[in-house]
Amino acid sequence: MIADSFTTIVGLEVHVQLLTRSKLFCGCSTLYGSAPNTQTCPVCTGMPGSLPVLNEHALRLAIKTGLALNCKIASLTKWDRKNYFYPDLPKGYQISQFDKPICGEGFLHISDPKGKFKPGTVRIERAHLEEDAGKSLHDEENGQGDSKIDLNRTGTPLLEVVTQPDLRSGVEAKAFLTELKLILLYLGVSDCNMQQGSLRVDANVNLHIELEGERQATPIVEVKNLNSFRSVERALNYESQRQYAAWKENGITIHDAPKQTRGWDDQSQKTVPQREKEESADYRYFPDPDLVAIDVPTAEIRSIEAELGDLPAAIRKRIETQYEIPAYAADVIVNQGREVVEYFEIVAQGCGDGKLAGNWVTQEVLRHLNENEVSIKQFPIPGEWLVELLEMIKSSQLSTSRAKEVFAVMISSKTKAADAVRAVGIEHVNEEETQAICQQLIVENRTVIEQYKAGNHKAIGALIGKAKQLNPNINPNTIRKKIVEIIDNSG
Repeated sequence: MIADSFTTIVGLEVHVQLLTRSKLFCGCSTLYGSAPNTQTCPVCTGMPGSLPVLNEHALRLAIKTGLALNCKIASLTKWDRKNYFYPDLPKGYQISQFDKPICGEGFLHISDPKGKFKPGTVRIERAHLEEDAGKSLHDEENGQGDSKIDLNRTGTPLLEVVTQPDLRSGVEAKAFLTELKLILLYLGVSDCNMQQGSLRVDANVNLHIELEGERQATPIVEVKNLNSFRSVERALNYESQRQYAAWKENGITIHDAPKQTRGWDDQSQKTVPQREKEESADYRYFPDPDLVAIDVPTAEIRSIEAELGDLPAAIRKRIETQYEIPAYAADVIVNQGREVVEYFEIVAQGCGDGKLAGNWVTQEVLRHLNENEVSIKQFPIPGEWLVELLEMIKSSQLSTSRAKEVFAVMISSKTKAADAVRAVGIEHVNEEETQAICQQLIVENRTVIEQYKAGNHKAIGALIGKAKQLNPNINPNTIRKKIVEIIDNSG
């Protein structure tokens, strides 16, 4: 069968570990990297007679996240037991939220300054609190295939953000996750460290296929083992093509096969089957008898809302408009976090040129941060020092190339721009000397001047290198303008 066209349908389930010092229902530490099974107690390991007590800070962080995602915050929320039997789930159930989640319907706008997809709105179905399970460790080095259980993570507070199936490609899913992660970091509700399991993603994907005017849908597949946003993009791209090939070969639709869970194999760049996907009925949810429902006062919600501050989308739009920089540059700056935004604003306001500040921050400053794997807090040039350097460029004291030399010295020696200029040996070329150099070049290069007069304005470029030979401190832009001025005034 050959389809007229097909559309990839994607929904995401994102598990966010909330930034609390203790677990969701007990006082055990959530610190990462401790020796296995050293951060447990009778509550999180489900010992008989132990009773859970809610971590109020986790609830506030969940509400804060929900507000940032434009969710409806429940006035009444309750807890449910999600029953399943895994070795790393000692209680045999997970405390979660089923029919009354803390955060209801919401939405998140995604955009793409690079133009890879059409900007749009992704609907949030819900965001609910739940406790994490433990971790299974598989040791296959000696061919024994032993598995060990670490329960340190058991009971860690998670917020599961569930989207509607509004995404249409791997690149859109990656954009959504990037924006969600940015919001979480700006709010300070999670460190979003995927390597440590603080942010985990499952993707549900199937195809809607148009065939002779009728729509068919392939079985929904949940893809797991996604350890990076790039893996999400690649897995979805692969899975959509795999499903289309399977449909062409066998014609299997959503009515012919159950939902399936597949794992992403990053090494082979393929998804591999794991099991049939569970439905909510398989988990036999029922209200947790050890936890009471929670009334969330409106005043408490308003208080948390007041703590949000400006979120990435609003900051992106503001700096793009206020400092007149391109949307792509604004996106790059905002995606680095609040501290880089603050640094950029210090520079932009100080030098009075948002575009110049944006160019230097997104190129020179971020290059240093990335190459040296340091944060803006560790950057050796304060914003005020960079302002001084950019002022020299604006006043034609330095060309861009010489300014980059000065910038490198400022970093290596941790000195201000004026001191770095002296260290490089750059001397200011006054108006009189500039005029003399221009006159000399015009006299000695009549052929170039005639080419310019004939309409070849690029010919002047040949004189810039010669000017630098006469005086390495000369500003190329100044020389170019002065030569053109002399030629045009001479007729």
